[in-house]
Amino acid sequence: MRLTLAFAALALAACPAQAADADGSRWWAHVETLAGPQFEGRMTGTAGYDRAADYAARAFAAYGLQPAGTEGYLQPMTFTEQTVLADRSSAALVAGGQVTPLEVGADLLLGARIPQPQATEAPLVFIGYGLHLPEAGYDDFAGQDLTGKIAVYVNGGPGDISAELKAHSRGSETWRAAQAAGAVGLISIANPKSMDVPWARQIQNSSQPGMYPADAALNEVREAKLSAAFNPAQAEKLFARSGRSFAQVLALADAGKPIAGFDLAQSIRAQVATRTRQVTSANVVAKLPGRDPRLAAEHVVVTAHLDHLGLNTSGEGPAYYPGALDNAAGAASVLEIARDMAAAKARPRRSVLFVLLTGEEKGLLGSRHFAGRPSVPADSVVADLNMDMALPLWNFDSVLMYGVDESTLGDTARRVSKAAGLEVVADPYPDRNSFIRSDQYSFIRAGIPALAFKFGFKPGTPQAEIERAWRASRYHALTDDLSQPVEKAQAAKFNAFLGKLIFAVAEGRERPRWKETSFFKRFAK
Repeated sequence: MRLTLAFAALALAACPAQAADADGSRWWAHVETLAGPQFEGRMTGTAGYDRAADYAARAFAAYGLQPAGTEGYLQPMTFTEQTVLADRSSAALVAGGQVTPLEVGADLLLGARIPQPQATEAPLVFIGYGLHLPEAGYDDFAGQDLTGKIAVYVNGGPGDISAELKAHSRGSETWRAAQAAGAVGLISIANPKSMDVPWARQIQNSSQPGMYPADAALNEVREAKLSAAFNPAQAEKLFARSGRSFAQVLALADAGKPIAGFDLAQSIRAQVATRTRQVTSANVVAKLPGRDPRLAAEHVVVTAHLDHLGLNTSGEGPAYYPGALDNAAGAASVLEIARDMAAAKARPRRSVLFVLLTGEEKGLLGSRHFAGRPSVPADSVVADLNMDMALPLWNFDSVLMYGVDESTLGDTARRVSKAAGLEVVADPYPDRNSFIRSDQYSFIRAGIPALAFKFGFKPGTPQAEIERAWRASRYHALTDDLSQPVEKAQAAKFNAFLGKLIFAVAEGRERPRWKETSFFKRFAK
């Protein structure tokens, strides 16, 4: 039965005295509440999200944790919300005086996470994977004349470059390189083999507003630039005049081979209508003080995003997106681990910050803010451990950790995993860019060793098929709800493992450090 807010407060107050959550029932009660109708899908910048943040703050208070935000338990921030008005926007390919209309939706989707220009007409240049990794000997931008042009790229990368590096370059580095090269926009094309959200659902979700920080200092794209994603099923339209085909490009991508860039011999003309407004939202931050007089000034951060997709505006189906496993489940894990650590007799040497983040679904915005402007001294943050969409859908006998080989934090995680009888498995789908798609990446960009965790699986296994089916039918869909089958006792095992790992990291005499071989060592302050 779902908890009402009033009943939830009473239940939370009683939690510390209860026994361990072996069957996952307390964890699931949090999931039921957070995925319930009173929070209306927890969209960043809405009253529904604010109510969810209040629920979390009350939980932390009930556990006896100290407020550690900038305003009590909250760390508020301001965003610019941008909605693309698809019915008032248009696009076309232009070449030799011939105009080929494109359908916004069926052919391409216009991005909402960076400022969009009202009107653009510019030549198109294909730049392979759009990777900028000169330190690794690979740079798709090298030798390209992109001044006043729009760069087009396909997702993926050469097979001899690690998943972490490809994902890192695929994120803000692609925009950085494009801006440095004088490009006026980017168009991405997904590889169908690694596209985990069907295009039809992407169209449905495209009516959602995007966001970017109102503080220009936190914006990585400073001026309006055309941002779009092209439907791979229609991508041959982009290559029609180039003498090459998208099928040829995909063959190279599927083989993990380098792809040389070339001129697409046509331009794109776009008119983009948008609506913008300012919204505020807050991270929720609570502190478990450490016991060591010296190390208690350092902080291990434990994160999960609290936000989701909000109300369903399609007019069909349920009224809101529940976001049960993405990521009410992760937020519930943070709450339960916080409850257990607060109730335990032994506290670790370092302090632990439990942070439930806003704006993840809008581009890791809450974590970018916290990592860049933490509510504690910046040099006191030693590590981040992040829970996002762990997917407790099978037995928890292996664990997937993004970033496990980059720092000594991964060595500690391997030791704790071994003691728990858990196998550590590699990223099964490196071209999904999973390394940069959750909040631990914001901490890595800030020079802080970080890991993200999921239930482990390997390609070709029954677990892989369960994961594939879940993404195809439930990821960012209305069906990520409370009716789906969930292994609650296995989620409790996952929480117990993470609690032990958090304690081990906070207890260690030395703070985690980047390995000398890690590319990401360069971000350390």
